[in-house]
Amino acid sequence: MLDRLSELGWTVAIAESLTGGLVVADLVSVPGASAVVRGGIVAYATELKHTLLGVDPTLLDAHGPVHPRVARQMAEGVRMRLGHEGGPCDVGISTTGIAGPDSPDGQPVGTVHIGVATPLGTRVESLELAGTRAEIRAETVRRAVRTALDAL
Repeated sequence: MLDRLSELGWTVAIAESLTGGLVVADLVSVPGASAVVRGGIVAYATELKHTLLGVDPTLLDAHGPVHPRVARQMAEGVRMRLGHEGGPCDVGISTTGIAGPDSPDGQPVGTVHIGVATPLGTRVESLELAGTRAEIRAETVRRAVRTALDAL
């Protein structure tokens, strides 16, 4: 994905909840990542999704933090918040979901929403993953990178 971003001359920023910084860590493990990775925001607490990323508080109140529209707004928000030279960065990626072992709001463990926002629009991939907490989080990282690459 980083090679493709470099080819385009684009930058990326990541908003993470479920993955707690794992997507950023995965991207910056690649030498030269600093040329395209702007940074990340870990908004684990629900209110931070609003205050740091601009997610609509009415949406959060109505549906909670694990919802496709929340993932969409997180991806769009991180593009704006971590932009450069007065404009947004080119790609925003977001992750929100429930890794378990329990579900605080009754949605199934393994419910995951990945958002990818680019200048061409925003897409959300909703998944039902199986496995342990660690396996769900690791698979979410893989899927987030794949979804972002597909959007490029």
